[in-house]
Amino acid sequence: MRGQVDPQSQMFSYFSPESRVPADHPLRSIKVHTDRVLKELSGELDALYSETGRPSIPPERLLKGQLLIDLDSVRSDRMFCQMLDYNILFRWFLDMSLEESGLDQSNFTRLRERLVNEDLAQRFFDAIVRIARKEALLSSEHLTVDGTLIEAWAGQKIFKPKDGPPLPPDGRGGVDVRGTKRTNDTNASTSDPEAKSARKGKGKEAKLCFGGDALMENRKGLCVDIRVSSALETESAAAVELLKRQARKRLKPASLGGDKGYHNTAFVDFLRRRGIRPHIAQIEGRDTVGLDRRTTRHESYWVSQRKRKRSSAG
Repeated sequence: MRGQVDPQSQMFSYFSPESRVPADHPLRSIKVHTDRVLKELSGELDALYSETGRPSIPPERLLKGQLLIDLDSVRSDRMFCQMLDYNILFRWFLDMSLEESGLDQSNFTRLRERLVNEDLAQRFFDAIVRIARKEALLSSEHLTVDGTLIEAWAGQKIFKPKDGPPLPPDGRGGVDVRGTKRTNDTNASTSDPEAKSARKGKGKEAKLCFGGDALMENRKGLCVDIRVSSALETESAAAVELLKRQARKRLKPASLGGDKGYHNTAFVDFLRRRGIRPHIAQIEGRDTVGLDRRTTRHESYWVSQRKRKRSSAG
């Protein structure tokens, strides 16, 4: 029998977002751990807000919202806030009822940046990692490091001289940058001064960027630490800072995998002095003490080389 479409919607609907989320959905376990961490951080979150005035967006929703943006690769804050109007899964994860109004994009972005500036986002991430380590979901024995450039929300046309006269207009509302030599020493972005002009490789276009580095454990492929720094910082220098941070947590990896960007004498020597085997991809023709056949002949070296390709920063 053919089913019929009834265009007349019901006046009342009695169901909860919880009932529409499958019991085996991966976000269920993520939500349990996330809510647990946010409960532990509740006192620190309270200290950021006044006891008077209009209620703000709950900080828990700001952090959990960013988590959804990353997990589902939502391309912008505006799109995420629009999706809250119809995505029942997102509303359930943020503990929002179906009748509750969505989030304003400008407030969401502004208030989330406030949490990031207070370093709470980093503590939130670290707490999640501690739970994963406590429940044996990750290992610190074999790690992989990788770095990339994160493009800033700033265009090259506002990469202007720090001193001296402004560049002439190009007739299209911008400035004429043709034939001008611009470097980080002489120029800076007017909208994001911390962004630096850099390129991902030879022949690539220079863009205003930040450096992003991640440390991944090899067994489960989970990220155990992240760091955002200047785009001018070398990959090996960023890796040193990540490893020092692990050392402060009393964690000592047995090996560290990485691509050819980490193949230099200073970094290999740093790893050897710390008792960490350098499972670094070799640059052909470059001889480095501490990274030779005594290391590369072992099967564990090639396992690390295969595992490093899973790194999320690349």
